[in-house]
Amino acid sequence: MLVKYGLGGFEHHYPRELSGGMRQRVALIRTLAIDPEVLLLDEPFSALDYQTRLMLEEEVAAILRQEKKTVLLVTHDISEAVAMSDRVIVLSKRPGMVKKEFKIELGGTFDDPDFRPRASKRFGEFFQLIWQELDVYE
Repeated sequence: MLVKYGLGGFEHHYPRELSGGMRQRVALIRTLAIDPEVLLLDEPFSALDYQTRLMLEEEVAAILRQEKKTVLLVTHDISEAVAMSDRVIVLSKRPGMVKKEFKIELGGTFDDPDFRPRASKRFGEFFQLIWQELDVYE
């Protein structure tokens, strides 16, 4: 799996010798190795720099779709949610209840190696719709 997901040659490296992005991929590989039916990703990229975060979003989404895994992604980052998801569920303030669900259709799929979710014309549209549901100015 290390070779399959771009970490070939790093089998004998210590975690401190890997970049943040590489450590995230190792964590994902470790999880996939036990073949779970559902994965929970709770703010998975929050500790990464912005460029690494953007690269890994697409990479991880593609890997999870390739492995045909169901994933529950918990994030406060609207862009991350839109870029990685088929559906986005917005929760209300406490008590957290489902406020609205969005089916994300960006006009491409992660099966296409040239697909870049953030470059989709619909990306900004979904971002704005979700932002409006957050009631951040109340």
